[in-house]
Amino acid sequence: MSTGAISIVVVVAVVLAAALIIRVIRAGAGRRERALRRRFGPEYELNVAQHAGDTKAAERELEERVRLYGDLRTEPLPGELRERYVAEWAGIQEMFIESPEHSVTGADQLLARLAHDRGYPSGRYEEQVAALSVHHAEHIQGYRQIHDTAARAREGRADTEELREAVVHARPFFEDLVRPPHHGSPTGTGPETARQQHYGERRDESGLRKWLPGSGTRTGTGTGTGTGTGTGRTRFGHTRKGGAW
Repeated sequence: MSTGAISIVVVVAVVLAAALIIRVIRAGAGRRERALRRRFGPEYELNVAQHAGDTKAAERELEERVRLYGDLRTEPLPGELRERYVAEWAGIQEMFIESPEHSVTGADQLLARLAHDRGYPSGRYEEQVAALSVHHAEHIQGYRQIHDTAARAREGRADTEELREAVVHARPFFEDLVRPPHHGSPTGTGPETARQQHYGERRDESGLRKWLPGSGTRTGTGTGTGTGTGTGRTRFGHTRKGGAW
């Protein structure tokens, strides 16, 4: 074989090897992207946007979060503490009627305490959010929203609708954190359904809970009878400026 032919063979081999390496790298990057998308959901797209579309930079940050907090061991809430948090959140929603600003700041503080009690970092807000995003990526943006809105409220720069939306969007995050272990969406039976009956709750079209409307009564006494009287607490079926809960 002539020197020229050998050179051609070498060049072809190098090109084929390079193409194979590129395919392997791309396949690995594709698997990494799919894995991160599955784990972080909407948090993936948000992080890419925050990095001005730089997917690689966004993925490096998300991978670093997983490295730092992926193995974080958290504990479910004891039943009594869980019920206290549920009652406190209901009180914060009721507070909104008279003092939207205090309701939002109270909700922000409650969520920080709840995350701490579950075992998430509590020294710095940014660290806490990073850890939470690894395990509660679907709803973490609701926590960010209410935290930012609470800061705006303290400065008098948040209107009532903005405050209301912050509480509404934070609710799924609260429910995600307070939910008992291995407890999925309610299916009509079980502890969650019983609690809804006890507290007289229902779900609206957006999946959020609110008090059933009525004249100072709430359905459900925890016995499944569908009747019972309340104690004059504010009803969350009531429509206020900016829409209903």
